[in-house]
Amino acid sequence: MRSLRSRPVEALPLDALAIKRDFPILERRIHGHPLIYLDNAATSQKPRSVVEALDEYYLHSNANVHRGIYTLSGEATDLYEDARTTVARFIGAAESAEIVFTRGATEAINLVACAWGGVNLGPGDAVLVTEMEHHSNIVPWQLQAERRGCEVRFIPLTDDGRLDLTRLDDLLDESVKLVSFVHVSNALGTVNPVPQLVAAARSVGARVLIDAAQSVPHRPIDVQELGADFLVFSGHKMCGPTGIGALWARREILEATPPYHGGGEMIRTVSLNGSTWADVPAKFEAGTPPIAQAVGLAEAIRYLSGVGMDRVLAHEQDLVAYALPRVADVPGVTIHGPLEDRSASVTFTMDGIHPHDLASILDSRGIAIRAGHHCAMPVHMRFGLSATARASVYLYNTRDDIDALVDGLLYARDLFGLP
Repeated sequence: MRSLRSRPVEALPLDALAIKRDFPILERRIHGHPLIYLDNAATSQKPRSVVEALDEYYLHSNANVHRGIYTLSGEATDLYEDARTTVARFIGAAESAEIVFTRGATEAINLVACAWGGVNLGPGDAVLVTEMEHHSNIVPWQLQAERRGCEVRFIPLTDDGRLDLTRLDDLLDESVKLVSFVHVSNALGTVNPVPQLVAAARSVGARVLIDAAQSVPHRPIDVQELGADFLVFSGHKMCGPTGIGALWARREILEATPPYHGGGEMIRTVSLNGSTWADVPAKFEAGTPPIAQAVGLAEAIRYLSGVGMDRVLAHEQDLVAYALPRVADVPGVTIHGPLEDRSASVTFTMDGIHPHDLASILDSRGIAIRAGHHCAMPVHMRFGLSATARASVYLYNTRDDIDALVDGLLYARDLFGLP
């Protein structure tokens, strides 16, 4: 299946101010100040077209899918399955049947851990993850270790927030059945070396899962080029609704994997003596699926594709390259994570001000950032931190937003009476 291709960056630079007008919430004022939204790694805002697509579905085509021999149900089914095709094309899947809709990346990883892991992991087996993972790519494997008796191993981090691959040979052997890692760290902004990790996993016969929650919204992704077996992402981080995400997996793996949930829609036959399963992907989508959310996600993909993912990436790289030295120049600020080859976020701490206080002060000026452990407590433990502040950009942010952030940090220092 052909990917949705972006227009060349050089031919058509991104106009963030024009894009910002597509997002009604960015017209708000917070505490008397224009909203400057810099928490995109947690969730993105939604363009008007996505909201309108949801309204259109609920107002004119709302029905359950795959179940009704009537017009509305047929329309809803077509919209739902068209959304699956749109997702498949966006990430370069071989066919739409390789896309399983989930509530988000977290549920997608849990699906793999419970369904695939339930029959492929046992005593003597290991899952290799990294210390920079979001909790959603740690806890499910810890739960499986308790249930199945397998082991969870961790690739450690270097002092600059990259993977310490010098330890890979010690950690990766034929007992490892799956290597599962984040493409882009939500806490550090690190972009991990996918080809190297995939090749290492293949050398011992291990499967590969990529958590792409922080990469699919921000850069062109082609699952064929990445070479993994599983890839997960969430819709709400890429201009889509909450409550929907996707698991991509190779069809032969999905067919060999038992169901995750049981109920309606995922069956072929049911009797009092047993049941048989529907074909993929229906086998993994028990019950009424997230129909409206899928419609909204498809519209979000059309919106991003219209902008061009190459252009989104180039715009964000420009913003982060501008932001890193400006934020680092604020007295008392320490940047955490790599200073080069970084994704669309800047994670930092400021001497003398807790990140929660910093976020509150910035909010008083209409600036929204994230403060806390970002569901990545092992990362913070590694660097001896209880919390960090994180400013993350997207296609509607501008250099003026970065300037406002820096002015807000300087204001916070003055407020606390710091030298």
